[in-house]
Amino acid sequence: MTDFNAVAGKTSLLGLSKDEIFSLIDGEKKFVASNIYSFLMEGKDFSEMTSVRKDLREKLSETYYSNPVKILEKFTGKSGTVKYLFRLPDDNLIEGVYMPHNYGNTLCLSTQIGCRMGCKFCASGLDGLVRNLTPGEMLGQVIAVNRDNGGSVKDRAVTNLVLMGSGEPFDNYDNVLRFLDRVSEEGGINISERNISVSTSGLVNKIKDFADSGHKVILSISFHAPFNELRSSLMPVNNAYPIEKLMEAARYYYSATGRRVIFEYTLIKNENDSDACAEEIAKLTKGFPSHVNLIRLNEVKEHNHKAPTENATEEFLAKLTKLGVSATIRKSLGNDIEGACGQLRRRYLSDKR
Repeated sequence: MTDFNAVAGKTSLLGLSKDEIFSLIDGEKKFVASNIYSFLMEGKDFSEMTSVRKDLREKLSETYYSNPVKILEKFTGKSGTVKYLFRLPDDNLIEGVYMPHNYGNTLCLSTQIGCRMGCKFCASGLDGLVRNLTPGEMLGQVIAVNRDNGGSVKDRAVTNLVLMGSGEPFDNYDNVLRFLDRVSEEGGINISERNISVSTSGLVNKIKDFADSGHKVILSISFHAPFNELRSSLMPVNNAYPIEKLMEAARYYYSATGRRVIFEYTLIKNENDSDACAEEIAKLTKGFPSHVNLIRLNEVKEHNHKAPTENATEEFLAKLTKLGVSATIRKSLGNDIEGACGQLRRRYLSDKR
C-alpha cells in the first residue's frame, strides 16, 4: 500500500479506508477497524476510542496519528467567520477558514504548505513551496473544524468545502484525488462532491486529467485577467498555459462532467478593472456555461497592489451583466482576521522569529 500519509516518522490513520486500517491491525476482527474508522471521522483521539481495547489503543498511538492536524489558534471575525491556524506533526503551519452561511457552512482548506505558483498578489507563495499536504492532513482540517464547531458525522457542522486555501491543488494532484475519495466516502464524513469546489490557477494538463477522473466537483479557475500579457504579469503560470489553452481546458471540463466552470476574478485597482477587460471576459465566456465570481482584492502588504472601492466593484459587475456575463460579487469574509491565504501563517512565523 502506498504510504500517502507518512509525516515526521509516523503515519496518519486518518485518510485511510476501513480496509486499509484493517490491514494494519493484524489479528483483529474487521469490526474493530470499522470502530476505529468511525472514531477517526468524529475527531476522536486514541484515548477517546473507549470501545477499542486499551492495549490496542496504546499500541496504535505509538505508531500512528489519529488526526495529524491540531488547532493552534483561531480568530473569529465580525461576520462569524473563523480563521484557523493549524499545527502539523513536523511543526509546519497551515490555515483554514470556516464560513457559516444560511445555506450551510463552508470550510476553505489548504492543500500545500506554501505554494510555488508565484501569483503576484497572494501571500501563500511568498516563501515558495515547503511541501505537499497528505490526504490525512487535508481530511484532518475538515475533521478538526467539524468537531470544533460541535459537528459529528450524522450532524455535520461543515457541509461544504472549497480547496482554495494555501497551495495549488493540482500541483498536489494524486493526494488531492485520494482526499476527495475519503472525504466523500459513505460511512465517513461523507461530504457530497456536489458541495466541493477545487480551485486551480490553470494547470491545463491536470484540468483535463481531472475531467476524466470520474470526480464531479465544482471547478474554480483563478482567472484574474483576460489578456495574456496582463495575466502573465499577475500569474506566472500563464506563461506555460496561456488563456487560449486554459479556456479550451475549461470547456473540456464542462463537456466531460456537465458542471459549469466558475472563474474567480480578483479585482485590482487600475490593473484588471478596465472596460477592455470586461469586454474581453464577455468574449471569452460567450456561449459557455460558466460564472464569474468577482472578488475585491484582499491587500497583502508585501505586494504593491490596491483594492478597488466597493462602488468600483459594483460598476465592473454592472458592465459584465450588461455584456451578458453571468457574474456576482463574492462576499468578502474574514478581512478583519487576515482571511487571505497565507496571511495568518506568515504573521505567526514572523512574530516567532
